[in-house]
Amino acid sequence: MTDQGDIPDGIPGKPTSASRTTLSHIMTSHDTNLLGTVHGGVIMKLVDDAAGAVAGRHSGGPAVTASMDEMAFLEPVRVGDLLHVKAQVNWTGRSSMEVGVRVMAERWNESTPATQVGSAYLVFAAVDAEGRPRPVPQVIPETEQDKRRNQEAQIRRTHRLARRQAIKELRERRAAEGYED
Repeated sequence: MTDQGDIPDGIPGKPTSASRTTLSHIMTSHDTNLLGTVHGGVIMKLVDDAAGAVAGRHSGGPAVTASMDEMAFLEPVRVGDLLHVKAQVNWTGRSSMEVGVRVMAERWNESTPATQVGSAYLVFAAVDAEGRPRPVPQVIPETEQDKRRNQEAQIRRTHRLARRQAIKELRERRAAEGYED
């Protein structure tokens, strides 16, 4: 299912584990929303931070967030939770990468297992010093789980591109009919 046309020539691939990372942060009262739980925006920033580190590691330089897909908040996060944001590259194209993120929480003072409280998929573009896209190494899935994530990422990419094209066509059709948005 890999589109060989998207793989840059001459750049050696990197295994999934080469850039995988975990960012851990204890949640404090400064992170709360009006309901007294951790603000979703705080979690989203940590997700973007971890994903950005992974994208930069994998691509060997700067990478910028292009989009965030499917940010799901599964459970509330509370003050005193130790949040673990786990990220890895799931798929690579010519200059873009999908990074999958899993957010886990555990009480800072308990020895109970962490619970998954969120997940997201982000697309990053590797850029050069002038901000132009630059090639990235192909990701090499190492485990069956990595292979599944890679295949699912390709499906999400196909859906993103189809959605973008459908919206473009709709806007062009509406403009041709004289509608202003």
